[in-house]
Amino acid sequence: MDCRSSMESSETLRNKCAACYKQFNKLEHLVEHMKISYHSGHEPMCGVCKKHCRSFESLREHLIGPLPKQECKNIFSFRGCRFCLMILETPNARRIHQERCQFSSVNAGLTTRMAALGVRDKAMIDYTSSRSPKVVALSCKMVGGGSDGSLDLCARVCITDESDNVVFHTYVKPSMPVTNYRYEKTGIRPENLRDAMPLKHAQRKIQEFLCNGEPMWKIRPRGGKGRILVGHGLDHDLDRLQLEYPSSMIRDTAKYPPLMKTSKLSNSLKYLTQAYLGYDVHVGIQDPYEDCVATMRLYTRMRYQKHKIEAYPLAADAHNRSNQVAWRQNEFERMSPDEMLSISRSDYCCWCLDSLA
Repeated sequence: MDCRSSMESSETLRNKCAACYKQFNKLEHLVEHMKISYHSGHEPMCGVCKKHCRSFESLREHLIGPLPKQECKNIFSFRGCRFCLMILETPNARRIHQERCQFSSVNAGLTTRMAALGVRDKAMIDYTSSRSPKVVALSCKMVGGGSDGSLDLCARVCITDESDNVVFHTYVKPSMPVTNYRYEKTGIRPENLRDAMPLKHAQRKIQEFLCNGEPMWKIRPRGGKGRILVGHGLDHDLDRLQLEYPSSMIRDTAKYPPLMKTSKLSNSLKYLTQAYLGYDVHVGIQDPYEDCVATMRLYTRMRYQKHKIEAYPLAADAHNRSNQVAWRQNEFERMSPDEMLSISRSDYCCWCLDSLA
């Protein structure tokens, strides 16, 4: 009886996923799991036990959640950064790293700072400069239209570069009457929009800047002139601007899998900034510049993570699709869990790949 139990335990261990450590009674169940999990070296990973997690939120729960892995929790409490969740060599190294990892707020005195820089209405974009940015962040603020003021109308837009410099900023005159200025959140008054830039004019300027002289159909993430666009909830912002842009060039912190909830729903920008950057946004009147800076900082943190370089990093790559077919073949059932993981690829485009462009 003990021998049989030992054999079953050994077989279950053999059927343990090398990434998330789930155990399966049968090998074919492990193979099926690997087909749909898309584990890869681009997933957030515990610095202690090396467990792969689908999102940083899942990793946070693994380390400090209601039911954490105790060994990992103990080590993280002494040597883990609470912002990027990295494990450092010593508590002192952790202290130094965490001070650098935490950003300071850009909210204090923001209106005064922007006015002093003369960017309260920077309606011109210099997109011919050789130093023109390759990556930019965009954010809009909405006022209300319609009989009940619930229809979002873009009334202010801001674009920044990777160094938090304002590239473009203007108030926008909506194409229909405003019935609710939402002043408590937007800080926008009727006089701000009286002589503001018409929506069509703003749309054209932004479109030309993003495309950077390249036809829309030709824009691609690597080797092209088009700019990578960063933001939070960009689908909504672009819709309100009546602007189209290739999805391959969009980096949305609301839809990036590692930054989403374990339920696969979006986190708010307020939560992401507090949890991963260490400061608060949306305190009082909200400024689009503040949102641009926060989303760009989140993007930069994700982009410069160190992951293994792979020739074909995506499951959708033609080279890897043949492997997906092979998941159904018997020879894969003879592979070890580590060998299965070695050919598994991500189902999303990791932002670290932008650094290779």
